[in-house]
Amino acid sequence: MDPFLVLLHSVSAGLSGSDLAQLKFLCRNCVTKRKLELAQSGLDLFAVLLEQNELSAENTGLLRELLRSLKRADLLRRLDDFERGAASGAAPEERDLQAAMEIICDNVGKDWKRLARHLSVSDIKIEAIEEKYPRNLAEQVRELLRVWKSSARQDAAVSRLVGALRGCQLNVVADLIEEDQRAQAHQSGSTDPGPLMAWDSGSAAPGAS
Repeated sequence: MDPFLVLLHSVSAGLSGSDLAQLKFLCRNCVTKRKLELAQSGLDLFAVLLEQNELSAENTGLLRELLRSLKRADLLRRLDDFERGAASGAAPEERDLQAAMEIICDNVGKDWKRLARHLSVSDIKIEAIEEKYPRNLAEQVRELLRVWKSSARQDAAVSRLVGALRGCQLNVVADLIEEDQRAQAHQSGSTDPGPLMAWDSGSAAPGAS
């Protein structure tokens, strides 16, 4: 079975009735009332989120937020274990991109809309992100990056993120990403930071629309 589905089965089996009720309440803004009523288990709810592309092996932010809300550290550890395994098996470029996105999530904060526009994410999508997570700045940033990565597809790259950050004067965050990339390259036996240096300080990243 797919490792992510194994994780979801494991999480579902660990939920109590009150946990499920709270999860359904937390998902009321992204799942219809009818679908919530039909969900009789965590797995039923996860299936809906998978179908709506709210959840996937590459997009675990919502699951993490839900488990944090439940204060289920044991289930969060299972998610951590899955993500460590997925990251170790990912291609180097994907691991670098995930690391860069985590740095952005930790450091961009309220400037995320400026970054969104430099990543060519439309105002309509920006408004949709705000409506989806109206009081959760961290999830707004994560959702922006998920939207951008999904739209950019094969063009999603660390260099584009760095270029966009520099384009909107978020140079400290761009520097953090480049420092992390150099550290990773050094650990792997290479001192070449890759394509990052191809971006000048004024470049903006093409990408999502």
